[in-house]
Amino acid sequence: MSQTTTLTIRLKPEIKSRLDKLSESTHRSKSFLAAEAVREFIEINEWQIEELKKAVNEADAGDFASGQEVWAVFNKWGVSGN
Repeated sequence: MSQTTTLTIRLKPEIKSRLDKLSESTHRSKSFLAAEAVREFIEINEWQIEELKKAVNEADAGDFASGQEVWAVFNKWGVSGN
């Protein structure tokens, strides 16, 4: 079994109640559900931050789409420039 550590969090009563109900209906522990939620939150935010860093690096390098490329995408999707 992998090692784990303990984290205590404060939840609003409504959220705690919803977690209790979800735990009952899924037959999963509240700890398991909370750990999964934290893991997913971290993965999403790490991905977003990494993509933002890449975008900033591209912008700093002057790597932008030309006006012609932008219009080509607009036209592809039927978007009017007006």
